[in-house]
Amino acid sequence: MTIRVLPDVLISQIAAGEVVERPASALKEILENSLDAGATEIQVELEQGGVKRIRVADNGSGIPRDELALALTRHATSKIASLADLEQVASLGFRGEALASIAAIARVHLLSRSAGAEHAWSIQAEGGRLDAPAPAARGQGTTIDIQDLFFNTPARRKFLKTEATEYAHCAETVRRLALAHPQVAFGLSHNGRVQLRLNAESAAARVRHVLGDAFEENTIAVDAAAGPLRLSGWVVRPSAATASRDGQHVFVNGRYVRDKLIVHALKEAYRDVLHHQLNPAYCLFIELPPETVDVNVHPAKTEIRFRDSRGVHQFLFRAVERMLAAPVTADSVPVAPGVPASGPSRPAWTPPQQTAMPLQVSEAMAFYAPLQGSGVRGQDSGDLGAPGAQPLPEAGQGDAPPLGYALGQLHGIYVLAQNAQGLVLVDMHAAHERVVYEKLKTALDARTVPAQTLLIPVALTVDARDVAEISPHLDALAGIGFELSVTSPTSVAVRSVPWLLKDADPVELTRAVLAEVAEFGVARLLAERRNELLATLACHGAVRANRRLTLPEMNALLREMEATERAGQCNHGRPTWFQIGLGELDAMFMRGR
Repeated sequence: MTIRVLPDVLISQIAAGEVVERPASALKEILENSLDAGATEIQVELEQGGVKRIRVADNGSGIPRDELALALTRHATSKIASLADLEQVASLGFRGEALASIAAIARVHLLSRSAGAEHAWSIQAEGGRLDAPAPAARGQGTTIDIQDLFFNTPARRKFLKTEATEYAHCAETVRRLALAHPQVAFGLSHNGRVQLRLNAESAAARVRHVLGDAFEENTIAVDAAAGPLRLSGWVVRPSAATASRDGQHVFVNGRYVRDKLIVHALKEAYRDVLHHQLNPAYCLFIELPPETVDVNVHPAKTEIRFRDSRGVHQFLFRAVERMLAAPVTADSVPVAPGVPASGPSRPAWTPPQQTAMPLQVSEAMAFYAPLQGSGVRGQDSGDLGAPGAQPLPEAGQGDAPPLGYALGQLHGIYVLAQNAQGLVLVDMHAAHERVVYEKLKTALDARTVPAQTLLIPVALTVDARDVAEISPHLDALAGIGFELSVTSPTSVAVRSVPWLLKDADPVELTRAVLAEVAEFGVARLLAERRNELLATLACHGAVRANRRLTLPEMNALLREMEATERAGQCNHGRPTWFQIGLGELDAMFMRGR
């Protein structure tokens, strides 16, 4: 076989295979050029999903006549001039391949007028062949008109999807860039019909208009910095997570990226509060010095590489985790599914006059006793006479807590409470499970896990392999509050359990620990799977359904929830409480109609 140099047109068509996957790929490159040119208004017109036509007009700085042909030439760019420029590139485009690649596989008409020019100039390209520039009429800026994409590469065209699918990809491209650049006005039409019109606005308003009111209502604002690193944007509350990954938007220095390191960091931040295989939604903006991130990894420029990948990962993880761990406040009220967000709260509300809980939840749980029956239980005379109880503030005095005050218990499962917004419903097992879990983590971090010695050691028969596994690690297990002794090759005695779990069944607790040991081993269990073990223990130690609680005990649980990180979800990611506002209640009973 003979080695030969390929023609320039064929080279451009090969490059187009990397840069232009579909109409949305071409549209992305053109929009990035408009943004790099300083455009403040961009209009996009599509026909047949962008396959028949893509027309983009902007009011940017424009292209001088002498550079029009260069703009459609391979490896010609105004963005970089040296390796040093490439290593700290701040523009969205920089390769000098996109327009040449598009011109090699489509019919392109480029019209532009630079600042100070007497008039505009136009140039046409078809299949890589360029005509001479000609005078034209236009205000400052650039218009690029791409028709019949892949007309000379029919094999590539066969891989395109339906018109609706290709349009959806194009629309998503516009939305992503609009999110990253709220100071720019965007317009989008398809087959002559206007689909999107966005004025220049604030970042919060742009997110609301692009991602919708539901996203805004279910998100938490994030704003954190560490040295040159800055993170801002919004993350969805865990209770609003879905199985889809479509709502995940991350921008690094204004560039939309799909980076595994970032996704992993954010997934880890949600690990303690996300239910099963649900995925969080977010719109986050990361800013860092251009020289610390390599955007020259892939022709599509959606993959990047950080110089300090571990540092970026930890920064993102800690910043988002802190926001999700914030205790309950009046501004963090989750709304019950299917219930619209309520309007303004009524200013005349005052807290009910009940007695305060004299005991902490961890102490109060010692007094729980399983009773028969179910139904709503209100305050009985015994509650009012609780030892050491102090009256709550008089009406109009002091601030009401975010979760309000307990009214009663429903079917031995839910706590009903009244706050300034209306009615609060709490899953008492899920809520107490989170409280116990966080206390276990705090105690273990401080290496001060108190143990409760059993009056009579409990013996149980176990698998010989479990005994062999735990025998060398009895001191480590004692460090988390479990004092076990091996009494035979197939039995152990439980002498103490963590004090926070003293009301749980010691046999169930021990078997749960041994089951985890059998699967992962003690060393791994106490290191990388520590939180999973503590979550299992907390589930066993939390108050069970059908336990009747007094009002002081319910209020104690509410106060502990308000002081506990991640109290909105249990250890398995299920919601622990919901709010139903007075507006929703009024609507149910048709009040005011």
